[in-house]
Amino acid sequence: MALSLPLAAALVVPAAAGASAGAASAPYCGITWGSLAKSSGTYSSAPLIATRTGKHACFDRLVFEINGPADGYRVGYTSEVYAGHGQPMSARTAGGALIGIEVLAPDVDQVAHQTYPYAEFDHVANGYDHAAGRNYSIFVVGTRARLPSRVFVLAGPGSHSRIVLDVAHHW
Repeated sequence: MALSLPLAAALVVPAAAGASAGAASAPYCGITWGSLAKSSGTYSSAPLIATRTGKHACFDRLVFEINGPADGYRVGYTSEVYAGHGQPMSARTAGGALIGIEVLAPDVDQVAHQTYPYAEFDHVANGYDHAAGRNYSIFVVGTRARLPSRVFVLAGPGSHSRIVLDVAHHW
């Protein structure tokens, strides 16, 4: 599950420049997502195969691509994110707030071949749910503050699925 530090840093959202008091009271770009924890779906045996980031006018995007149907995630702001072995993950994650992300899909296929290049950095790890008996993928992303976010699932490309996290630039 290699996730380079620039990927985590890519979601560190810059401070607003020149925002007026009137502009601060209206939702930024019409965004009304909020910053509470979000979760949906169930574990999938389809493996995680890629992550991508993107920058949009009003938000930054992190996409997790899964090789098959998947819809399970748990995402939320937290003071610390722990790897499956109980070690803190965020020692080198930039930003004033942390988003913990659990993609409920493994990083290995059915014959235990790695599907997502894995190296345990401070901001990505492999988790294991003992009750469910399944591996899942854990990420931590730094943002400049606790900002609005949304998470949703998209089908494709082909038989793949994508879990998408958007983090707004402003409130």
